[in-house]
Amino acid sequence: MRGLLLSSALLAASVSAFAEGLSGNMAVEGRAFTQGSVPPGRVDNEWSLSAQPRWQWVLGRDDELTLELFARIDEGLGRQHGDIRELRWLHVDGDNEWRIGIDSVFWGVTESRHLVDVINSVDRLEGLDGEDKLGQPMIHYSRLTEDGVLEVFLLPGFRAAHYADTDARLTPSIPVRESLARYESSQEDRHVDGALRYSASMGDHDFGVSVFRGTQREPLLQASMLNGQPVLIPFYPLMTQWGLEWQAILGEWTWKIEAIRRIRDDGRFTAATSGFEYTFYDLGASGIDVGWLLEYSSDQRPEAVFDDDWFTGVRLAFNDAQSSEILAGLLYDARRGSQSLRVEASRRLGDSWKLSLEAQSFNHVAAGDPLKTLARDDYIQLELAWYF
Repeated sequence: MRGLLLSSALLAASVSAFAEGLSGNMAVEGRAFTQGSVPPGRVDNEWSLSAQPRWQWVLGRDDELTLELFARIDEGLGRQHGDIRELRWLHVDGDNEWRIGIDSVFWGVTESRHLVDVINSVDRLEGLDGEDKLGQPMIHYSRLTEDGVLEVFLLPGFRAAHYADTDARLTPSIPVRESLARYESSQEDRHVDGALRYSASMGDHDFGVSVFRGTQREPLLQASMLNGQPVLIPFYPLMTQWGLEWQAILGEWTWKIEAIRRIRDDGRFTAATSGFEYTFYDLGASGIDVGWLLEYSSDQRPEAVFDDDWFTGVRLAFNDAQSSEILAGLLYDARRGSQSLRVEASRRLGDSWKLSLEAQSFNHVAAGDPLKTLARDDYIQLELAWYF
């Protein structure tokens, strides 16, 4: 803990010296696990500190430079890491835009999973929801047409996934050896990937269609033996993915679909997530909006977690000065009977602080379920962040 406090002081000093005029945040995070680990000996409590400063320079009327950094310091559990989330030049020329450098791109409309979101690798050290991403080198060209937006991506280089040490929770029970990662491409992580996307709005309907060719962002973990001990070795196949996103806002109803067709050497796979959100606005004249979510996911891929799953949830937006929000959702595996409950809540404290809560439990996890390794990793997490 002493080392963590010393490191946090150094981090705070360096960010303070660098951050004048920046936006961003610094946060302290605590995570407590409610059950003993399997295998035994893993930690029951984790503490860490993070910083995410962001700077934007305006370079004349048509150009802008953005730099966003991220760093986390923990108690030696292998989550300590740093990343350049963004370092990109933006140039606008009429209906044409160029973004060159390191950037992050999000595609998708559904709540329970992001099927079509394929440009960036997920930062797996940050959590299970896949919301945090590693910066991806890219040349991103977009053109505003009469009917929508056409985007072209050239992606030189690939960011491999990182995993926490085996003493940390929320990790596979068998150690993952990232240094032994295998690639289908002979160029390994230097393979140049590419993507096209077209998106448009038509009245109450928004849609996007995309195609991606390159290294699959999520690895296949292959069991192997190293020095007589079992290990998991990441394998990154090449793939072609066709994607579809559609969303329609019709009064209180929001209908959503994400679907993909993925082609790899080991087969052709289809996956889809679809559902709706119905919102009760100003429920009982309370000022609170309550949304009910229901989604279904199917996936033919052999490694899929969401192969026959239902998600239902409730979203509360209090519409108060503190921007208080709560999202609670239950994921049910219809084939195996496994359940996972997740709660996220946040509230601003004054003008510069934000308190966030995250909790997750894994219930009745069946043998053979990909989530079996997390069956005893129920946790509660609190984060206090200062925004500048």
